[in-house]
Amino acid sequence: MSDLNELAEKRLKSRIRKIKKCNKSEEEKEKFFSQLGTSFEIFFPPTKKSDTVSDSLMIWVTPEGKILDAEYSYEEPEEEQYTSIPLTEKDLKPFLEALSDFKLEMDDI
Repeated sequence: MSDLNELAEKRLKSRIRKIKKCNKSEEEKEKFFSQLGTSFEIFFPPTKKSDTVSDSLMIWVTPEGKILDAEYSYEEPEEEQYTSIPLTEKDLKPFLEALSDFKLEMDDI
């Protein structure tokens, strides 16, 4: 059986080739990205009250940028306890407002 890292590297190279192809062709880009949804997680900084607690916001988005689902997660790693709470549109709205100026950019890596 192939090493998992080898398989991951092959898949990554395949994805890079596809993205390069998309960058050269608007038609390929549109076709590829019309199928691409995303999810992202925002990790909140520790609070003064407890630095042993971890909490975050997870958002799932369609290829058109519409939010499908969102949840808040809370974890106490030392106690091995985790829970998540679905967010209503009303609960999510302040987070989206706060994030409205955010933009993805590459940092110098």
